[in-house]
Amino acid sequence: MGKLQLVSTGAGGSRYLTNEAIVAIEEADLVVGYTKYIKDLKEYLVDKDTYTSGMTKEIERATYAIESAKEGKSVVLISNGDANVYAMGSLVVELLDVKGYWDDIEYISLAGITSVLALASEVGAPLSQDFCLISLSDRLTDFNLIQKRIELSIECDFVIAIYNPKSRSRLDPYRGFLDKLSKVEDDRVVVVARDLGRGEKQYIDITTAKELISKGVENENVNMSTTILVGNSTTKLTSNGKVLTPRGYLSKYDLSGDKKDEWRATNN
Repeated sequence: MGKLQLVSTGAGGSRYLTNEAIVAIEEADLVVGYTKYIKDLKEYLVDKDTYTSGMTKEIERATYAIESAKEGKSVVLISNGDANVYAMGSLVVELLDVKGYWDDIEYISLAGITSVLALASEVGAPLSQDFCLISLSDRLTDFNLIQKRIELSIECDFVIAIYNPKSRSRLDPYRGFLDKLSKVEDDRVVVVARDLGRGEKQYIDITTAKELISKGVENENVNMSTTILVGNSTTKLTSNGKVLTPRGYLSKYDLSGDKKDEWRATNN
């Protein structure tokens, strides 16, 4: 029986590779992936048999990896970020199911550090309350549904992570996002992060919703390699400029760890 391992490589480059991912790549007969992501991992792929293809060729890559595993090879299919977050996971599982290969291939999916988690680790503690992820790519999802999700997530006061905000030819979903953000009464903390994990290319800007909106759809720091984080109504900056969404500990407890008298009075 062949083996297919769907290996999540993290937010960018090789910085967020897990030990599991490294071992899987080392042991593979064949590594398949998007050309850009394979280049990011070149130090791990010396003397490895690789198969690459470009953007929008996901079905071709997944099929090649699956059929190679069906032939008995140990195959790694590379997926940036986490394979099950807007990535290759759903396509691979669907293809295995449609082809009826579950008894022919050992399938393993390895988790990765998706970009919102990498971003959070860089800027403070912005995800300590409920948060949601929304992709603005309307290549596979209806435009109106994306806009509805943005509107409702703002209404529900989630911390919001935006993936795939815009490309050169796809501006309307991002324009709609900025329009909905402009209707929020308070000025939210916003983080714009590009090329996370890619060394000197990495860019992080802690800003505000008003500033992001003022730059419009022409904002050069927003592209397909950008993750945007919008704080909720409680998100704030610390005295040294870190982003903090309080979990609520210091509303309930004093610094000694005892419950505050006012909290006891309100909740008894």
